[in-house]
Amino acid sequence: MTAEILRFALGYAQIALILALALACWRMLLGPRAQDRVLGLDTMYINAMLLFLVIGMGNGNVFFFEGALVIAVLGFVTTVCAAKFLMRGEVIE
Repeated sequence: MTAEILRFALGYAQIALILALALACWRMLLGPRAQDRVLGLDTMYINAMLLFLVIGMGNGNVFFFEGALVIAVLGFVTTVCAAKFLMRGEVIE
């Protein structure tokens, strides 16, 4: 019974994260300002990272956790670079 509940919860979480990822993609593509697009990108990488973690929990595969870590690091760097570009107009000084 517990395994069935866990499988149902992980499936529901995957569907919810895919929906959140699609809505964040919509915000990134159709955002009226650049700040909205950066916020959509930030939300997209967080949702992708969480989706990788949920899939890894369902499969029991360690490589999904490593992929989530890579997505988190690259997403953070991308957000910092985009914010710096919006503030100053250049990334590298």
